Amino acid sequence: MKAINVSRVSTEEQTENSPEAQNFRMDAYFANRKYEIIKRFNFVESAYKLKRDTFDEIMDFIVEASKKEKIAVGFDKVDRLSRNIFDKRVAKLYDLAIENKIELHFVSDGQVIDDKMSASDKFAFGIKLGLAKYYSDAIGDNVKRAFEQKRRNGEWTGAVRLGYLNISLDEEKRLRKTIEIDPERGYLVQKMFELYATGEHSLETVKNKITELGLRTLKGNKISKSGIENILKDSFYCGIAMSKKYGNYAHIYPKMISKELFDKCQEIRLKRRNKPSKVVSKDFIFKGLLRCHNCGCSISAEIKKGKFVYYSCTNAKGICKRVYIPENELLKPVYEVLERFESITEKAQNQLVNEIRKNTEMEVVFHKAQISRIQTEYNKLKLKQDRLLEAYLDQSITKDVYDKKHQEYQDQIQTLEIEMSEHSKADHNYQTTVATVISVARKAKTIFDNSSEPARKRQFLNYILQNPTVKEKKLYFTIASPFNLVLELASSPNWLRTWDDVRMSLL
Repeated sequence: MKAINVSRVSTEEQTENSPEAQNFRMDAYFANRKYEIIKRFNFVESAYKLKRDTFDEIMDFIVEASKKEKIAVGFDKVDRLSRNIFDKRVAKLYDLAIENKIELHFVSDGQVIDDKMSASDKFAFGIKLGLAKYYSDAIGDNVKRAFEQKRRNGEWTGAVRLGYLNISLDEEKRLRKTIEIDPERGYLVQKMFELYATGEHSLETVKNKITELGLRTLKGNKISKSGIENILKDSFYCGIAMSKKYGNYAHIYPKMISKELFDKCQEIRLKRRNKPSKVVSKDFIFKGLLRCHNCGCSISAEIKKGKFVYYSCTNAKGICKRVYIPENELLKPVYEVLERFESITEKAQNQLVNEIRKNTEMEVVFHKAQISRIQTEYNKLKLKQDRLLEAYLDQSITKDVYDKKHQEYQDQIQTLEIEMSEHSKADHNYQTTVATVISVARKAKTIFDNSSEPARKRQFLNYILQNPTVKEKKLYFTIASPFNLVLELASSPNWLRTWDDVRMSLL
C-alpha cells in the first residue's frame, strides 16, 4: 500500500518534536509494514485553530489520491492531526477511513483507524482527541490566570516602552525579568514630554529637537512623528499601564514623569488636534491666536517692505474684504491692560496676601486631616493584605478566595492613592498660589517687553488673553481667569471687602 507522511509543528521553535524526528519514526514504521511512501508533508501550523490553510491543501491531496486507490495517511500522534474535536477535517478523514478509502496511522500512539476498528478503538481515538484539546485549553487557562495575577501585581506583560529596558534577574535560580529606565534613552524621552508640555512645540518640532539630541529606537532608527505622538499619549510613563482588553492599572516599575506632566501633554495634544494651525516660515507674536470677528476665519501675518508685520483675515469663507492691520495697532490695547496690571502697588499685594493667610487656615487644616485619614486607611488595607497572604500560605483559604479579596483590597488601595494625590495637590498653600498670580500680573508688562522671541510673547499672551478677535482694525478680547479678578481688584477702591468672592473663584 502507498503511504503519505504528515509532520506538523505549531511553531518554528519546536525542535524537540521536529518534522525530521516525526518523519524518522513514520519512515521506520511504514518500512516495517512494507508500505511505499509516495509523499511527505512537513509544515508549521497550529492544530487548535479552525483556520488551517496549509492542512486544507494536504486534505485536497489526500482526497484526490484516495479516489484512485486506498492509501495510508501517517501522523506521529493524534495531536499532530488536530487539537480540536470539532475540527471538520477530523470528521472528513474519519469518514474516509470507515469507508475503506484510507487508513489513518498514528505511529507513536499505536493506533490505526480503518473500517475494521472495534468499539474500544473508536473510544480510544475519541479520548485521545479530547485529551489533545484539553491540554491546549488547560495551557490557555493557565496563561490567562498567570497574566491576571501579573496585572494584579502591577506587572507588565507587553512590549517594553522606548526609554525602558527589560532587565533579567536571577531570583532563586529562576530567570525573571523586570523593567527599568534606560540610562541612554530615558532622559531623552522625559525631555520629550517636557518640551511638549511648554505648548511651544508641535509634534514635528519635538521630533526634530529630540532627534538632534540623539534619541533613537533600540534598532537605531529615528522616531517618526506618529511615534512621538504614541509616546506622549502613553500613560505607562507616569505609572499607569494601558490594556485594551483588561483596562488600565498601576504598574510597579519606575515612573519616568509625573502624572501632572502627562496630563498637561494630553491637554495640549487634544487642544492642538481640535484646533490645528498651519506652520508658517516666520514666527509672529499673534500667530494662531486671532480670529476674524466677522467670519470666524484665522487672522494670518505677513511681512511688508521687509520689516513691517501686518495681519489680515485669511477670508477662507470668501465673505470678508482683505484689510491689513499693523501689528503695533493690535498691541496697543494689550499694553493698556499690562499697564493697568503694573499699577497694582507692592503694598496692596502684601495686604491682600496677608488677608488670604487668615482666610485659608481652615482649608489647610481640612486637607491635612483628609491626608491623615487616607494614610490611616491605606495602612489598614496593607495590613489586611499581609494577613490575607499569611492565611493563603497557611492554606486557611483557597486561592480563589485569596485572589478575589486581594483584588478587592488592591482596588481600594489604588483609589486611596488617587485620593491622596488629589488632596496633596490641593494642600498647596492657597496664599502662595494667589500671591504668585498677583506678582506675575504686576510684572506682566516687564515680562512681555523682556521676551525677545515672538514665541515667548505669544505664550504669555495666550496665558492672559481670552477669545481675541479682530473687528474693523481693532483687537477685542477678555482677560483670562484669574487675571481678570486681579484686574477688578486693581480697579476697586474697596478690594478687601470683595475678597470672599475672589477667593471662591480662585479656588
